[in-house]
Amino acid sequence: MDYNWRAKRERGAFLALEDGTILRGYSVGAEKDGTGEVVFNTGLSGYQEILSDPSYAGQFVTMTYPEIGNTGANSADMESEQLFLNGFILHEMNTPSNWRSEESLERLLLRSEVPAIAGIDTRFLTTKIREFGAMKAFLCVSGFISEADAVAKANEWSGLTGQDYASKVSCETAYEWDETGEISQSWGIADELPSTKHNIVAYDFGIKWNILRSLRLSGMSVKVVPSKTSVADVLKEKPDGVFLSNGPADPAAVGYAVENARGLIGKVPVMGICLGHQILGLAAGADRFKLKFGHHGCNHPVMRLADESVEITSQNHNFGLKEDSIPDCLEITHVNLNDKTIEGIRHKSEPMFAVQYHPESSPGPHDPFYLFQEFASLIDGA
Repeated sequence: MDYNWRAKRERGAFLALEDGTILRGYSVGAEKDGTGEVVFNTGLSGYQEILSDPSYAGQFVTMTYPEIGNTGANSADMESEQLFLNGFILHEMNTPSNWRSEESLERLLLRSEVPAIAGIDTRFLTTKIREFGAMKAFLCVSGFISEADAVAKANEWSGLTGQDYASKVSCETAYEWDETGEISQSWGIADELPSTKHNIVAYDFGIKWNILRSLRLSGMSVKVVPSKTSVADVLKEKPDGVFLSNGPADPAAVGYAVENARGLIGKVPVMGICLGHQILGLAAGADRFKLKFGHHGCNHPVMRLADESVEITSQNHNFGLKEDSIPDCLEITHVNLNDKTIEGIRHKSEPMFAVQYHPESSPGPHDPFYLFQEFASLIDGA
């Protein structure tokens, strides 16, 4: 990293929150101003996976851990082809020192045209978001916007509620995941991939590559389809099961996905993760609500109600299912031990289940990886 001491001293970049709060710092990314919703992530590492998670589209991600950039960035740890978040907020950007590093974090941000600000008091910002909830904001790194105008732009922005961001991050055409097996075997996870037993169609609402890797490691071949693919086109593939992926923003804004999910339940075994969990809940008759500041991190305790075991989970979502709206056809299978929100549902009569958190093998703990095998077992049972 090129240390620009003058930029650090002058602190010309700033973050303007919708309530008028101004936090000054210096630019460590693209010279590009813009709006976004400020959230915080409590992960101590894994910033590259966070940056490349499409579920962060529309958001400014604040890292609560103060020292970021130490491990650099590399092609193997990407969760998608590009970065979708609106901006990155951190306390201190560090020079990489890691044998796996191929480029610095700053270079990744510049190359991806993502603005970022360092020098921020992230403890203050995190505390504020916890107290008042996620906020709309304007990030100014160009120096051409006044603080008053930035606050006004933050308030004028539409925000994430009621907005369909899933279609913005979804693939444009269908594709077969990792036909050679090279990506699924990366990191030395498996010397040899299992043979494929089940053919899966996965809806891409912002799907993470490690979810696809985990499905393949569980003996499934996967065809990924765009977010608006019809039920008829999915069933033409004669899938053994259908998977609904994670994704950004508001599940109530993707009515087409809810209708498609409703048409699939009972016709084929279905599994959902994150946004897919919310979509399946809405399809079955539940309602959603927006969490005060969301769940973003890799250390959230979740209880599996069947045996009261606890899983430490990786999470990234802003919306959840309302407990008092859960219809009789669903049962709640998992709950968050921090705030008691719903983390898992299962259909009582049809082969369908979903979880709010991320069971893929990494980044984060491996506790919930069994859920991919549960999907395989659901298919076998059906």
